[in-house]
Amino acid sequence: QRNPAPAIDRDPLLEADAKHNLDVARQAFTPLKKAYKQVIMRFEETYAAYPDFSQMDEFLYLAGMSSWYLSENKGNQKVDLNSDKERDKFAPAKLKDEAASYLWTIIEKYPDSKFRADAIKNLKLIKPDK
Repeated sequence: QRNPAPAIDRDPLLEADAKHNLDVARQAFTPLKKAYKQVIMRFEETYAAYPDFSQMDEFLYLAGMSSWYLSENKGNQKVDLNSDKERDKFAPAKLKDEAASYLWTIIEKYPDSKFRADAIKNLKLIKPDK
């Protein structure tokens, strides 16, 4: 007889708010919008408030890919490296490290995630030395 993993008590209000943020991030991530800064901001807000969100693996994937794309200067929202605030938050090396961290979290924490294979593949492209 196996011991089932303990169920996580999910707060319905926090879950609904996190789901809304994920929906907004999905829209921002689309090939039409490519609003990667917006994806990252929604992710950070959600992760800080509710790290146990039931779809956090997808959010980590969107944030990871958005961070990587921004580090490569892709997307429709450009980083202003002349602005101290933006330079500190969106420095390419920092974004690349965060992208790798987010994707690595999927691999480690969500072994059954449908985003795991893509996370592994993209992590090898982001950090080929790892």
